[in-house]
Amino acid sequence: MRLSRKVVAFVRAARVAHLATADGAGQPHVIPICFVLDGEEILSPIDEKPKQNPPRGLKRLRNIGENPKIALLIDRYEEDWRKLAYVLVIGTAKVLLRGKRHERAIGLLRRKYPQYRSMALQKRPIIRISPTRAVSWAFSKAN
Repeated sequence: MRLSRKVVAFVRAARVAHLATADGAGQPHVIPICFVLDGEEILSPIDEKPKQNPPRGLKRLRNIGENPKIALLIDRYEEDWRKLAYVLVIGTAKVLLRGKRHERAIGLLRRKYPQYRSMALQKRPIIRISPTRAVSWAFSKAN
């Protein structure tokens, strides 16, 4: 799936997205994530910020194991509604634990987020999202 240059620029500039997963029974779960776009893939770490469960026990990872279908919302809100915009990505997710893709993801994430430079991301899972569809919208285009 090819993203337009405008969509790629919007996604690359964004600092946070909202990842929606669902378990095997279809129960939804949505959380904010940090991420990086690498070509056509989106990568998100399980970082060292405080969490209630150990990394591999997190609901989002359990859900991906049961049901790899995901939705990812990257949006921009401004009080000036002419600046509203979003990209909704539909796709599948896989958990990476090691390997070249895992290593590359860590390098890209550390470049985008300085906070990750001191975290041991190499010991933690990375979520790899493969988009199958993307929908974008901007208020300015709707007029």
